[in-house]
Amino acid sequence: MLPGVKTLDIRKNVDERGFFAEIMRQDWKDLLEDDSIVQANLSYSYPGMIRAWHRHNRGQVDYFIVLKGSMKICAYDDRPGSATKGQLDEIVASEERLQVVRIPGFYWHGTKALGQESRRRKDCLERPQNY
Repeated sequence: MLPGVKTLDIRKNVDERGFFAEIMRQDWKDLLEDDSIVQANLSYSYPGMIRAWHRHNRGQVDYFIVLKGSMKICAYDDRPGSATKGQLDEIVASEERLQVVRIPGFYWHGTKALGQESRRRKDCLERPQNY
């Protein structure tokens, strides 16, 4: 895995009503490191839709959580002099296996909605998005 790219399995607390899951906690320091979440977004993608490639020159870190459907999340390192230059990480996340996926913004990254249904994704950011 590229340095700084991380996944955290989210525990589902299941009962007869359904389930409850914490999707982000300030005390998850192994995942967040020194980041603080300041913005949350919701993304909806049609089947097969690709949202790529982009990076955040100001260093924004993205935290992706797939709420509906499944998606492939990719990160690519093209930094000159990096020990991992040319490495591509591919992570498949889905509603069945809830995870938080952390992608440092200096990597080129993108997503692809997998399967035959639309995909919903929640993004948490450690600094406000600059459009």
